[in-house]
Amino acid sequence: MEQPEGTHLAEINIGRTKGTVDDPVMKEFFDRVDAINALAERSPGFVWRMTGEGNHAMDVRWTPDPLDAVNLSVWETPADLANYVWKTAHQHVYNRKAEWFVPSEKPHFVMWWVPIGHLPSLDEAVGRLEQYRAHGPSDQAFGWQELPEAKLFRERRCA
Repeated sequence: MEQPEGTHLAEINIGRTKGTVDDPVMKEFFDRVDAINALAERSPGFVWRMTGEGNHAMDVRWTPDPLDAVNLSVWETPADLANYVWKTAHQHVYNRKAEWFVPSEKPHFVMWWVPIGHLPSLDEAVGRLEQYRAHGPSDQAFGWQELPEAKLFRERRCA
């Protein structure tokens, strides 16, 4: 799938943590969140990420349950997102996700094209994820496997 002209790439990634911010099992993860998010913001191609009060991503809620975490961001290109995910310190956190997140039986990550300048709402993003879960990949909601340039995904197997 080619990136349409005049678009950026949006992504949502949801997960259920194995504990709250105060739980010792989550300490290493939560100790790294701010640094990893700051790294994203400094990365080439980063456009925007949804944050809660105090600029903290973990304050964003897509359900009332404090164990449900969400990441929503926009990148200039799929290659920019892939480089951040797979070629930075983010990779080390990703490699340890089983320590901090409950495995999901459903897809928990999806991408879609947005017009340059558009910042997706949480409702829009969750809607794209639900569409992907219900109907599989399409031009409206897709995963890494639909992007021919996603070589790093194929090497390292992102969900």
